[in-house]
Amino acid sequence: MSKLRILHTADLHMDSPFESLSEGKAAIRRTELRALPKKIAALAVKEKVDLVLLSGDLLDGESVYQETAEELSQYLRRIPAPVFIAPGNHDYYSSSSVYARMDLSSNIYLFRKNTIEHYDFPEKGFRVYGAAFTGKDAPALLRGFHAERTKGMLNLMCIHGEVDTPMSPYNPITTEEIAESGLDYLGLGHIHKASGLQRAGNTRYAQPGCPEGRGFDEQGRRTVNLLEYDGGTWTLRSIRIASRLYEQITVDVSNTDPLFAIQMALPDDTVRDIYRIILKGETEAPVNLKRLSEQLSEYFFEVQLKDETRLKEDVWARAGSDTLRGLFLSKMKNRFDAAGSQEEKSRIEQAVRWGVAALDNREEVVRHENQ
Repeated sequence: MSKLRILHTADLHMDSPFESLSEGKAAIRRTELRALPKKIAALAVKEKVDLVLLSGDLLDGESVYQETAEELSQYLRRIPAPVFIAPGNHDYYSSSSVYARMDLSSNIYLFRKNTIEHYDFPEKGFRVYGAAFTGKDAPALLRGFHAERTKGMLNLMCIHGEVDTPMSPYNPITTEEIAESGLDYLGLGHIHKASGLQRAGNTRYAQPGCPEGRGFDEQGRRTVNLLEYDGGTWTLRSIRIASRLYEQITVDVSNTDPLFAIQMALPDDTVRDIYRIILKGETEAPVNLKRLSEQLSEYFFEVQLKDETRLKEDVWARAGSDTLRGLFLSKMKNRFDAAGSQEEKSRIEQAVRWGVAALDNREEVVRHENQ
């Protein structure tokens, strides 16, 4: 085999619930994930790939909307090259799974067993190995495996699993097993952070990561892998097909207007993206997060604010005055001075923030990731 082009991706997690978003925005995000097969097919055609490897967790779970299954089969069948699917722990294969009900065209090869099997393409110069998760976990499928070596044929594999995590229930794989596998390329799924092109022995392998972020644990640029083999040399190009980015930034709002500080910290174009902004520094009064969130709404698809500012020392100046505010501050100041840790002091400061906001008839809201 002299030349080969492979499109490799995994972990689309279509039909993710997006529970941290409003119902309307969650529906938009599910629609955007449902568009990934169309983007993958278009990229495969544009780049004239010889095959596509989809290494599991294309779906987020067993409950799948009908239109999701239809989109998946509709666009994968349009790819003028073999497409391999190795179901993972979220979309494992069973007689009742969506894969068993899908109308798969002749170009789509679905691994259905949790033992390694292969398909040969002698006219194209490659053989593709793979296996499926048939439950929510899988044993070490590569243990003792060695690919048959045939002259003029590249040995490739499409599978879901983790590398060098021996206690993992998700098909644990060691680098030693990869090196001894006899594979030329091992296309993995499961880890949502792209690994880049790795090597063990004579085998190249990669985790492409997820092509579309779904939360703040999947921040930044998300891509699919385009691999090229040419005369014994492997290269990898990362291509972005994501609709939106998740990003988190920290902004110091000391001695300045919080809105202005955030505006100065932002890149030029954020209107399609989802941001978490952590506010730091010392402030004269609690930040009005509700008003700030409303002011920032036009800058983002979604914004979450987290207030980690500290009140300046003079916030306690009215403690002890003969007012409701003074009595409240005096009581909280005693608790603050007696606190045994910085963590406890931070909790008391936050309580003061909420209390002062309530006294001023203002709403103080902190949005956390799990809300």
